[in-house]
Amino acid sequence: MHSQMQELKRLLGEIKDIQSAAAVLEWDQATLMPPGGAAARARQLATLTRLAHERLTDPSLGKLLDELGPYESNMPHDSDEAGLIRAARYDFEQAIRVPAGFLAEFSAHASEAYQAWTAARPADDFGSMVPILERTLQLSRRLAEYFPGYEHIADPLIEYSDRGMTVAELRIVFDELRQGLTPLVKAIDEHPPFDDSCLRRTFPEQAQLAFGREVIERLGFDFARGRQDKSPHPFMTGFSLGDVRITTRVDEHMLTQALMGTIHEAGHAMYEQGINPEFEGTPLADGVSSGVHESQSRLWENIVGRSRPFWSFFFPRLQGVFPDQLNGVLVETFYQAINRVDKSLIRTEADELTYNLHVMIRFDLELAMLEGSLAVRDLPEAWRERYRSDIGIVPPDNRDGVLQDVHWYAGRIGGAFQGYTLGNVLGAQFFEAARTAHPEIENEISSGSFETLHGWLREHVYTHGRKYTTPELVEIATGKPVSSEPYLRYLRQKFGELYRL
Repeated sequence: MHSQMQELKRLLGEIKDIQSAAAVLEWDQATLMPPGGAAARARQLATLTRLAHERLTDPSLGKLLDELGPYESNMPHDSDEAGLIRAARYDFEQAIRVPAGFLAEFSAHASEAYQAWTAARPADDFGSMVPILERTLQLSRRLAEYFPGYEHIADPLIEYSDRGMTVAELRIVFDELRQGLTPLVKAIDEHPPFDDSCLRRTFPEQAQLAFGREVIERLGFDFARGRQDKSPHPFMTGFSLGDVRITTRVDEHMLTQALMGTIHEAGHAMYEQGINPEFEGTPLADGVSSGVHESQSRLWENIVGRSRPFWSFFFPRLQGVFPDQLNGVLVETFYQAINRVDKSLIRTEADELTYNLHVMIRFDLELAMLEGSLAVRDLPEAWRERYRSDIGIVPPDNRDGVLQDVHWYAGRIGGAFQGYTLGNVLGAQFFEAARTAHPEIENEISSGSFETLHGWLREHVYTHGRKYTTPELVEIATGKPVSSEPYLRYLRQKFGELYRL
């Protein structure tokens, strides 16, 4: 079957090249493209989306996969070739359900919607987005309908990001977290919040960006195979395993926005930079799921980047960059400030404990829109009510309310947010396994060394790319099934110590 495998890799490589070309255009749109290019860019992306879909659904690819079926069945499950055939067959069977014309239509709309959002958010203009978002909702429902037999209309949309997960299963996970987190949040709410004024001084943009670069380079981000730019909403994208890019945004009056955003996106990027180079140009050269991808960004941002050992090393360096702003600030004061538990409006700036509440609000609202029980025009009021009831704070405007996240304005409604909470759960489970294998990890972090942790993640998580499903990967890496207990243990220990509970 050698010739068939070579032909499979050739066909998949062409599809990957088209998808990578589209990713370059999307990155350019978010970072450098002038507004006048929006209409043409939407058309270009639609064309590339259609071409990739036509290649992916070509009957000759399906025939080739059928021919390779017996070959796959005789190979070990952990064989790279077996993993490639599995991933290609899954992608093919998913793709043949959706017409190429529809995907091109959705791609063009998403590009136009993103451009509209970049103007609407700073102008606090949700009204202009209502017809656009209604169109997104209509297209999202149509996409789901190409996959009949689902229990909930959001299930096939969630499948795109977190294969195998359903609304019913996610509700169980979210309920477990609510039960575990609610007593902790209530106990902390009885204490006055930590003073975070040391984070709210004036920190010049270029100095912030330079410090962030130093941090992620030490963590393991390879600038020979990546770069960082600015965009309205931070993201990571990869054009190949040798070209993985991240963006950030900077607030000169809030130190943690750019820094933590940079670490977060670098976590995504280090995952893709660590994939087996033999997988280049194939479907395996990607993260296995949204949840696993987020596990890496949340692990590096929070479990590492907000830890006491991390700042025992980096805080003196930060003071050297901002001597006037941080003069007289103790490292413990800074550590408490960056771990302040407080009611907040912005998901990306939320503390570790309340962050999941932000995710659950969005998850519930998008389910309601898909079910038809919530109209797009009523979304701002529903958003305000959920923030009032769940977090105890009401957005003063739509800019920091329903317009704050790019997801619904640059893609589908449904399956966009659950990966963030899954990432928190999986990140804690991976870190616990790494620390069990290497108890010296925390001491190394306090001395500015991250190679043991990064190396364990490369060996047990990154290198596999999409070779395994999420449950398989977690079992392989940790020896245990997916569990929320490591995450809850981590939060109870960290915040119990911080607040002396």
